[in-house]
Amino acid sequence: MKYNKVILAGGSGYLGMILAEHFSKQAHEVVIFSRNPKTAAKNIKMIYWDGHTIGDWATHLNNSDVLINLTGKSVNCRYNERNKAEIFASRLNATRVLGKALKQTNNPPKVWINAASATIYRHAEDRPQDEYTGELGTGFSVDVCKQWEQAFAEQHVPGIRKLALRISVVLGSNGGVANYYLNLARFGLGGIQGSGKQYFSWVHEDDITGSIDFLLDNPTLEGAFNIASPYPIQNNKLMATIRKAVGVPFGLPATKWMLEIGTLLLRTETELILKSRWVLPTRLTEAGYIFKVPDIKQAIEKSI
Repeated sequence: MKYNKVILAGGSGYLGMILAEHFSKQAHEVVIFSRNPKTAAKNIKMIYWDGHTIGDWATHLNNSDVLINLTGKSVNCRYNERNKAEIFASRLNATRVLGKALKQTNNPPKVWINAASATIYRHAEDRPQDEYTGELGTGFSVDVCKQWEQAFAEQHVPGIRKLALRISVVLGSNGGVANYYLNLARFGLGGIQGSGKQYFSWVHEDDITGSIDFLLDNPTLEGAFNIASPYPIQNNKLMATIRKAVGVPFGLPATKWMLEIGTLLLRTETELILKSRWVLPTRLTEAGYIFKVPDIKQAIEKSI
Protein backbone atom coordinates (compact mmCIF):
# COMPACT_ATOMS: atom_id res chain seq x y z
CA MET A 1 0.00 0.00 0.00
CA LYS A 2 1.15 3.52 -0.81
CA TYR A 3 -0.18 5.04 2.43
CA ASN A 4 -0.79 3.87 5.96
CA LYS A 5 -3.73 6.16 6.73
CA VAL A 6 -5.58 8.94 4.89
CA ILE A 7 -7.86 11.30 6.83
CA LEU A 8 -10.86 12.98 5.19
CA ALA A 9 -12.26 15.67 7.48
CA GLY A 10 -15.85 16.51 6.54
CA GLY A 11 -15.60 13.70 4.02
CA SER A 12 -19.14 12.30 4.06
CA GLY A 13 -20.37 14.39 1.10
CA TYR A 14 -20.01 13.99 -2.65
CA LEU A 15 -16.28 14.73 -2.97
CA GLY A 16 -15.48 12.93 0.26
CA MET A 17 -17.06 9.70 -0.97
CA ILE A 18 -15.16 9.90 -4.26
CA LEU A 19 -11.88 10.41 -2.41
CA ALA A 20 -12.65 7.71 0.16
CA GLU A 21 -13.21 5.14 -2.58
CA HIS A 22 -10.11 6.36 -4.44
CA PHE A 23 -7.79 6.20 -1.42
CA SER A 24 -9.22 2.92 -0.13
CA LYS A 25 -7.21 1.31 -2.93
CA GLN A 26 -4.00 3.10 -1.91
CA ALA A 27 -4.11 3.13 1.89
CA HIS A 28 -4.43 0.55 4.64
CA GLU A 29 -7.07 2.75 6.24
CA VAL A 30 -9.25 5.73 5.27
CA VAL A 31 -10.78 7.64 8.18
CA ILE A 32 -13.66 10.08 7.63
CA PHE A 33 -14.47 12.71 10.25
CA SER A 34 -18.22 13.33 10.08
CA ARG A 35 -21.04 14.91 12.10
CA ASN A 36 -23.20 11.94 11.09
CA PRO A 37 -20.94 8.88 11.03
CA LYS A 38 -22.33 5.69 9.52
CA THR A 39 -21.06 2.16 9.16
CA ALA A 40 -18.58 2.25 6.30
CA ALA A 41 -17.30 -0.49 4.03
CA LYS A 42 -13.96 -2.17 3.39
CA ASN A 43 -11.06 -0.28 4.96
CA ILE A 44 -13.05 2.97 5.33
CA LYS A 45 -14.25 4.04 8.78
CA MET A 46 -16.27 7.03 9.97
CA ILE A 47 -15.52 8.86 13.21
CA TYR A 48 -17.71 11.49 14.87
CA TRP A 49 -16.51 15.06 15.10
CA ASP A 50 -18.34 18.36 15.52
CA GLY A 51 -15.93 20.41 13.42
CA HIS A 52 -14.98 22.89 16.11
CA THR A 53 -13.79 21.14 19.30
CA ILE A 54 -11.03 18.62 19.86
CA GLY A 55 -12.34 15.16 20.67
CA ASP A 56 -11.44 11.49 20.26
CA TRP A 57 -11.21 12.07 16.50
CA ALA A 58 -7.89 13.86 17.00
CA THR A 59 -6.13 10.63 18.00
CA HIS A 60 -6.67 9.32 14.47
CA LEU A 61 -4.36 12.00 13.08
CA ASN A 62 -1.43 10.16 14.63
CA ASN A 63 0.50 7.99 12.16
CA SER A 64 -1.53 9.26 9.22
CA ASP A 65 0.07 10.24 5.92
CA VAL A 66 -2.39 12.70 4.40
CA LEU A 67 -5.09 14.99 5.82
CA ILE A 68 -7.68 16.36 3.39
CA ASN A 69 -10.15 18.83 4.86
CA LEU A 70 -13.39 19.24 2.89
CA THR A 71 -15.53 20.65 5.70
CA GLY A 72 -18.00 23.39 4.85
CA LYS A 73 -21.74 23.99 4.71
CA SER A 74 -22.97 23.96 1.10
CA VAL A 75 -23.24 27.39 -0.55
CA ASN A 76 -26.22 26.08 -2.51
CA CYS A 77 -28.69 27.91 -0.27
CA ARG A 78 -30.23 31.34 0.26
CA TYR A 79 -27.75 33.83 1.66
CA ASN A 80 -29.73 34.84 4.72
CA GLU A 81 -27.90 35.82 7.91
CA ARG A 82 -28.20 32.39 9.51
CA ASN A 83 -26.88 30.54 6.47
CA LYS A 84 -24.10 33.07 5.99
CA ALA A 85 -22.95 32.57 9.58
CA GLU A 86 -22.99 28.77 9.18
CA ILE A 87 -21.08 28.94 5.87
CA PHE A 88 -18.32 30.97 7.55
CA ALA A 89 -18.24 29.05 10.84
CA SER A 90 -18.19 25.57 9.30
CA ARG A 91 -15.10 26.38 7.23
CA LEU A 92 -13.13 28.52 9.65
CA ASN A 93 -13.77 26.47 12.80
CA ALA A 94 -12.87 23.17 11.16
CA THR A 95 -9.64 24.55 9.70
CA ARG A 96 -8.59 26.08 13.01
CA VAL A 97 -9.38 23.05 15.17
CA LEU A 98 -7.47 20.78 12.79
CA GLY A 99 -4.46 23.07 13.10
CA LYS A 100 -4.74 22.95 16.89
CA ALA A 101 -5.05 19.16 16.91
CA LEU A 102 -2.09 18.69 14.56
CA LYS A 103 0.15 20.66 16.91
CA GLN A 104 -0.71 18.14 19.65
CA THR A 105 -0.09 15.08 17.45
CA ASN A 106 3.12 13.12 17.94
CA ASN A 107 3.38 11.78 14.39
CA PRO A 108 1.18 14.02 12.22
CA PRO A 109 0.61 13.65 8.46
CA LYS A 110 3.26 15.02 6.12
CA VAL A 111 0.67 16.74 3.90
CA TRP A 112 -2.42 18.81 4.74
CA ILE A 113 -4.73 19.60 1.84
CA ASN A 114 -7.49 22.12 2.52
CA ALA A 115 -10.40 22.64 0.17
CA ALA A 116 -10.89 26.18 -1.13
CA SER A 117 -12.87 27.62 -4.04
CA ALA A 118 -12.24 29.12 -7.47
CA THR A 119 -15.02 31.56 -6.58
CA ILE A 120 -12.30 33.64 -4.91
CA TYR A 121 -11.65 35.36 -8.26
CA ARG A 122 -13.72 38.23 -9.62
CA HIS A 123 -16.46 37.99 -12.24
CA ALA A 124 -14.36 37.81 -15.43
CA GLU A 125 -15.51 38.02 -19.03
CA ASP A 126 -12.44 39.97 -20.22
CA ARG A 127 -9.56 37.63 -19.37
CA PRO A 128 -8.85 34.40 -17.50
CA GLN A 129 -7.79 34.31 -13.87
CA ASP A 130 -4.95 32.18 -12.56
CA GLU A 131 -2.80 31.89 -9.43
CA TYR A 132 -0.32 34.51 -10.67
CA THR A 133 -2.35 37.32 -12.21
CA GLY A 134 -5.89 36.54 -11.07
CA GLU A 135 -7.74 39.34 -9.31
CA LEU A 136 -9.74 38.55 -6.19
CA GLY A 137 -13.38 39.55 -6.27
CA THR A 138 -15.72 41.19 -3.77
CA GLY A 139 -18.92 40.21 -2.01
CA PHE A 140 -20.03 37.53 0.41
CA SER A 141 -18.81 34.43 -1.47
CA VAL A 142 -15.38 35.93 -2.07
CA ASP A 143 -15.12 37.02 1.58
CA VAL A 144 -15.78 33.40 2.60
CA CYS A 145 -12.99 32.21 0.29
CA LYS A 146 -10.53 34.81 1.54
CA GLN A 147 -11.15 34.11 5.22
CA TRP A 148 -11.09 30.35 4.62
CA GLU A 149 -7.66 30.52 2.97
CA GLN A 150 -6.43 32.97 5.61
CA ALA A 151 -7.49 30.61 8.41
CA PHE A 152 -5.54 27.83 6.67
CA ALA A 153 -2.47 30.06 6.17
CA GLU A 154 -2.46 30.87 9.89
CA GLN A 155 -2.04 27.22 10.90
CA HIS A 156 1.71 26.83 11.31
CA VAL A 157 2.59 23.20 11.99
CA PRO A 158 6.29 22.36 11.47
CA GLY A 159 7.02 19.60 8.96
CA ILE A 160 3.64 19.64 7.25
CA ARG A 161 3.34 20.60 3.57
CA LYS A 162 0.17 22.59 2.96
CA LEU A 163 -1.91 22.81 -0.23
CA ALA A 164 -5.05 24.88 -0.81
CA LEU A 165 -7.23 23.59 -3.66
CA ARG A 166 -9.30 26.29 -5.36
CA ILE A 167 -11.85 23.86 -6.75
CA SER A 168 -14.18 24.87 -9.57
CA VAL A 169 -17.61 23.33 -10.30
CA VAL A 170 -17.28 19.54 -10.20
CA LEU A 171 -18.89 17.35 -12.87
CA GLY A 172 -19.30 13.59 -12.67
CA SER A 173 -21.67 10.66 -12.62
CA ASN A 174 -21.65 10.30 -8.83
CA GLY A 175 -23.12 13.67 -7.94
CA GLY A 176 -22.16 17.34 -8.27
CA VAL A 177 -24.15 19.67 -10.53
CA ALA A 178 -24.14 17.65 -13.76
CA ASN A 179 -27.61 16.19 -13.14
CA TYR A 180 -29.04 19.67 -12.58
CA TYR A 181 -27.97 20.81 -16.05
CA LEU A 182 -28.84 17.50 -17.70
CA ASN A 183 -32.36 17.54 -16.28
CA LEU A 184 -32.93 21.13 -17.39
CA ALA A 185 -32.03 20.11 -20.94
CA ARG A 186 -34.17 16.97 -20.85
CA PHE A 187 -37.22 19.06 -19.95
CA GLY A 188 -36.61 21.64 -22.65
CA LEU A 189 -35.14 24.23 -20.29
CA GLY A 190 -31.55 23.93 -21.47
CA GLY A 191 -31.25 27.31 -23.15
CA ILE A 192 -28.78 30.04 -22.21
CA GLN A 193 -28.91 31.38 -18.67
CA GLY A 194 -28.69 35.14 -18.35
CA SER A 195 -26.58 36.62 -21.16
CA GLY A 196 -25.00 33.25 -21.92
CA LYS A 197 -21.62 34.98 -22.13
CA GLN A 198 -20.51 34.15 -18.59
CA TYR A 199 -17.72 31.59 -18.35
CA PHE A 200 -18.18 28.24 -16.66
CA SER A 201 -15.03 26.84 -15.06
CA TRP A 202 -15.39 23.19 -14.22
CA VAL A 203 -13.44 20.05 -13.39
CA HIS A 204 -14.37 16.39 -13.79
CA GLU A 205 -14.26 14.22 -10.68
CA ASP A 206 -11.52 12.08 -12.30
CA ASP A 207 -9.28 15.16 -12.26
CA ILE A 208 -10.07 15.83 -8.61
CA THR A 209 -8.52 12.50 -7.72
CA GLY A 210 -5.89 12.81 -10.46
CA SER A 211 -4.68 16.26 -9.43
CA ILE A 212 -4.57 15.31 -5.73
CA ASP A 213 -2.48 12.22 -6.56
CA PHE A 214 -0.17 14.42 -8.64
CA LEU A 215 0.25 16.99 -5.86
CA LEU A 216 0.93 14.30 -3.28
CA ASP A 217 3.56 12.72 -5.54
CA ASN A 218 5.42 16.03 -6.02
CA PRO A 219 6.77 17.08 -2.61
CA THR A 220 8.11 20.45 -3.79
CA LEU A 221 4.61 21.74 -4.60
CA GLU A 222 2.75 23.76 -1.99
CA GLY A 223 0.42 26.74 -1.67
CA ALA A 224 -2.73 27.48 -3.71
CA PHE A 225 -3.67 25.57 -6.86
CA ASN A 226 -6.62 26.13 -9.18
CA ILE A 227 -8.39 22.80 -9.74
CA ALA A 228 -10.17 23.47 -13.03
CA SER A 229 -10.11 22.18 -16.59
CA PRO A 230 -7.75 24.18 -18.81
CA TYR A 231 -10.73 24.68 -21.16
CA PRO A 232 -13.49 26.70 -19.46
CA ILE A 233 -16.54 27.33 -21.60
CA GLN A 234 -19.14 30.08 -21.98
CA ASN A 235 -22.65 29.33 -20.80
CA ASN A 236 -24.22 29.39 -24.28
CA LYS A 237 -21.75 26.75 -25.54
CA LEU A 238 -22.08 24.74 -22.35
CA MET A 239 -25.85 24.50 -22.70
CA ALA A 240 -25.57 23.61 -26.42
CA THR A 241 -23.17 20.79 -25.53
CA ILE A 242 -25.54 19.49 -22.86
CA ARG A 243 -28.58 19.65 -25.18
CA LYS A 244 -26.70 17.66 -27.82
CA ALA A 245 -25.60 15.08 -25.26
CA VAL A 246 -29.18 14.36 -24.17
CA GLY A 247 -30.63 14.60 -27.69
CA VAL A 248 -32.84 17.65 -27.15
CA PRO A 249 -32.46 20.11 -30.07
CA PHE A 250 -33.89 23.19 -28.34
CA GLY A 251 -33.93 24.79 -24.91
CA LEU A 252 -35.84 27.72 -23.51
CA PRO A 253 -33.57 30.55 -22.37
CA ALA A 254 -33.72 31.84 -18.79
CA THR A 255 -33.38 35.60 -18.29
CA LYS A 256 -31.98 37.06 -15.09
CA TRP A 257 -35.43 37.84 -13.65
CA MET A 258 -36.60 34.31 -14.40
CA LEU A 259 -33.53 32.94 -12.62
CA GLU A 260 -34.23 35.21 -9.64
CA ILE A 261 -37.66 33.61 -9.25
CA GLY A 262 -36.37 30.10 -9.91
CA THR A 263 -33.50 30.30 -7.44
CA LEU A 264 -35.83 31.76 -4.81
CA LEU A 265 -38.13 28.74 -5.20
CA LEU A 266 -35.13 26.39 -5.14
CA ARG A 267 -33.72 28.27 -2.13
CA THR A 268 -30.41 29.06 -3.77
CA GLU A 269 -28.74 32.14 -5.34
CA THR A 270 -28.42 33.37 -8.94
CA GLU A 271 -24.73 34.10 -8.34
CA LEU A 272 -24.04 30.37 -8.63
CA ILE A 273 -25.31 30.52 -12.24
CA LEU A 274 -24.56 34.04 -13.43
CA LYS A 275 -21.08 34.75 -12.07
CA SER A 276 -18.47 34.42 -14.83
CA ARG A 277 -15.78 32.09 -13.48
CA TRP A 278 -12.95 32.09 -16.02
CA VAL A 279 -10.25 30.20 -14.15
CA LEU A 280 -7.14 28.46 -15.46
CA PRO A 281 -5.03 25.80 -13.66
CA THR A 282 -1.71 27.43 -14.56
CA ARG A 283 0.33 26.09 -11.64
CA LEU A 284 -0.87 22.52 -12.19
CA THR A 285 -0.16 22.50 -15.91
CA GLU A 286 3.23 24.19 -15.40
CA ALA A 287 4.14 21.44 -12.93
CA GLY A 288 3.32 18.82 -15.57
CA TYR A 289 -0.15 17.57 -14.67
CA ILE A 290 -2.04 16.20 -17.67
CA PHE A 291 -5.82 16.37 -17.35
CA LYS A 292 -7.71 13.11 -17.77
CA VAL A 293 -10.96 14.82 -18.84
CA PRO A 294 -10.05 18.26 -20.25
CA ASP A 295 -12.96 18.57 -22.70
CA ILE A 296 -16.51 19.55 -21.68
CA LYS A 297 -18.11 17.19 -24.22
CA GLN A 298 -16.23 14.26 -22.74
CA ALA A 299 -17.07 15.39 -19.21
CA ILE A 300 -20.80 15.63 -19.94
CA GLU A 301 -20.85 12.25 -21.67
CA LYS A 302 -19.10 10.68 -18.67
CA SER A 303 -21.68 12.29 -16.36
CA ILE A 304 -24.78 10.84 -18.03
